[in-house]
Amino acid sequence: MAKNPSKKTKAQDSDENVVRIKAAPSKKPAKTEKVEKTADTAADKPAKTKKTRSGKGVRGGGVLRAIGGYFKGAWVELRQVRWPTRRATWGMTGAVILYSAFFVVLVLLLDAAFKYLFDIILGK
Repeated sequence: MAKNPSKKTKAQDSDENVVRIKAAPSKKPAKTEKVEKTADTAADKPAKTKKTRSGKGVRGGGVLRAIGGYFKGAWVELRQVRWPTRRATWGMTGAVILYSAFFVVLVLLLDAAFKYLFDIILGK
């Protein structure tokens, strides 16, 4: 069963309405371009690979490079963290202590209540 080429699917119809905006370094308003539909696909273009001396297309270095990359990435992430002030840290610590104390008291009260009920039921 052949499909009618004149009928458009929802995906094809929505692709025609896509507008790409380019960032402009000057204060002029950015121009918009309408994306043209082409028959080219990503499969037609050759994949870009990083070549090493061995020519295998994969970065060399092995385990030590991977470990170094991990720690470098971790350091970059740590530099992006917004650390709390000393006052905020003490405030959060106090909140955790109060929260924990509340639940300790709640569990102790529930334990005492259930012990009392079981003593009444068992007749002790």
